[in-house]
Amino acid sequence: MTDLDLSALWVSVQLATTTVLVLLLVGTPLAWWLAHTRSPLRPAVEALVALPIVLPPTVLGFYILIALGPHGPFGQLMQLNLAFTFTGLVIASVFYSMPFVIQPLQGAFEATGTAPLEAAWSLRASQWDAFLTVISPIALRGYISAIVLGFAHTMGEFGVVLMVGGSIPGQTRVLSTTVFEHVEAMEYGQAHALSAVLLIFSFVVLLAVYILNRRFPIHAS
Repeated sequence: MTDLDLSALWVSVQLATTTVLVLLLVGTPLAWWLAHTRSPLRPAVEALVALPIVLPPTVLGFYILIALGPHGPFGQLMQLNLAFTFTGLVIASVFYSMPFVIQPLQGAFEATGTAPLEAAWSLRASQWDAFLTVISPIALRGYISAIVLGFAHTMGEFGVVLMVGGSIPGQTRVLSTTVFEHVEAMEYGQAHALSAVLLIFSFVVLLAVYILNRRFPIHAS
């Protein structure tokens, strides 16, 4: 791989790591709420979380691009133009990979139920301590699936990345856009090499998730 290809790989890894960390912080309380709430708003929130699965990436990227631009709500609020920046790319990736992190967590929390948490409360554990020491270990498989799927999905982004970040070397140029540029330049050998990396990576990720789901089932309360 060339230096530009290695740079794109590094940006992709940085983007995927940052996106997953943000989604774990934001998605854990949201997934817990979705798993146990009886609010009539739950179907609407679940639909919003799942929307990136069915919405064309270019459509999602277009609206995020408008929102992050200097005349958009986020751009005006922060007095910054976040379009075509790494920060803007992270924001877009958080929205794009949201269902791949929140849905596994929601499923894990639904399977664990609230009984272990209530038992910990009866022993005078604080809510935060009970969640960290009781619920989180039980839902560990859900966390691993969320991390793996969220990371892999972000690594393979294309439409959203291209719309919001463009392809600035060292800043917003990622593997998927690099493959596209190699094909445009008819550099098929380099495109094959990068595509093979993404193909093998995606297969290994899915294989790991399926093995994990079979060997470490979550026991419902």
